[in-house]
Amino acid sequence: MLSKLPRIKDPNFLVGFDHSDDAAVYRLTDDLAIVQTLDFFPPMVDDPYIFGQVAAANALSDVYAMGAVPKTALNIVCFPEKMDLDVLSQVLQGGSEKVMEAGAVLAGGHSIDDVDVKYGLSVTGIIDPKRIYTNVGCKPGDVLILTKPLGVGIVCTADRVGEASPEAMEQAIKSMTTLNKYAAEVVQSFPVHACTDVTGFGFLGHLHEMLGAGSQAVIYSKQIPYIPEALEYAEEFLITGAAQRNRNFLENYVEIEPQVPFGIEELLFDPQTSGGLLVSVPGELGEQVLAALGKLGLPCGIVGEVTSGGEREIVVR
Repeated sequence: MLSKLPRIKDPNFLVGFDHSDDAAVYRLTDDLAIVQTLDFFPPMVDDPYIFGQVAAANALSDVYAMGAVPKTALNIVCFPEKMDLDVLSQVLQGGSEKVMEAGAVLAGGHSIDDVDVKYGLSVTGIIDPKRIYTNVGCKPGDVLILTKPLGVGIVCTADRVGEASPEAMEQAIKSMTTLNKYAAEVVQSFPVHACTDVTGFGFLGHLHEMLGAGSQAVIYSKQIPYIPEALEYAEEFLITGAAQRNRNFLENYVEIEPQVPFGIEELLFDPQTSGGLLVSVPGELGEQVLAALGKLGLPCGIVGEVTSGGEREIVVR
C-alpha cells in the first residue's frame, strides 16, 4: 500500500517508509533530528495496568531501535463509552509510568469511542543525524545479537486458553514491560551496522528486513534465547495465526535445516509484543557486547552471523 504513495523529496527527510524502518527521522540542524513513531493495539493480557505498560514500552521501543532518545509522547485511546472508566484509568497509569521511566513527557493524546479497547502512543525523540541506526546495513562478518527472549506471543496465546503457567506469564510480562532503553544504552557504546526491534513480523521477518542484497544470515537455533515454557507450548501447537502468516510470507527467503525442532521454528516466526532489539555488530566485538547486555538480567544471545549471499537469504541451523 505504501509503495503507491508519492515519494517525499526533501533532503532533510532522512528515514521514511522505503525500507519498513522502525521510525521516521527528519533533520532540523546539522546536529539534531527528530524521530517519530506510533503504535497501538488491543490488550494481550487481562490486567489493564500491565497492558498499559506493555503498550507504552512497545511504542517507545521503535525510538530506541533508531538509536534515539524519546522526549514526548501522546496517548492513543480507543475505548467503549459503556465500559468502566476505571479500567481506562489503569491503562493510562501503566502507560504514563513507562513514559516517565523513559525520561520522556506525556503531553496529552486523543481518544475515541470504539467497540473494543485499544491503546498505544505516538512518540517523538531526538538524535544526532550522524548516529542514526537503521534496519538495513548488516555486513558480512557481523554477528547478530538478540536482547530479549522469544516466545511471548506463544505464551500469551497459551494463557488465553488457560494453558500457560503463572511462571511463564511472569517471564513474558517481565520481557514485555522492560524498556529497550537499557539495551540501547549498552549497544550505543559499540559500532552498530544495523538495528531493529523484533515485533509483529517475528524474529525471521524483521531479520529479513535487515539483510541487504548480497548478504545472508546464518542463525544458530541452539543459541536463541526464549521463554522455556514457550517451546513446550509450541510443540503442543499452541501457536498463532500471525506466526503462520509470517511463515508463509518468508517461505522463499528462509531455509530451515531438518534437524531444527518444530517448536524452535515456531519461536522464530512468533510475533512478539515489545520484543528485544536485534543488533548487527562487527564479529570481533560480539562477546563484549553480549557480556555488557548480560548485566541487564534478561536472556540474550549471539544468535547468528552475517555472511556473503547464498541460495536463501536466511539459513537456520
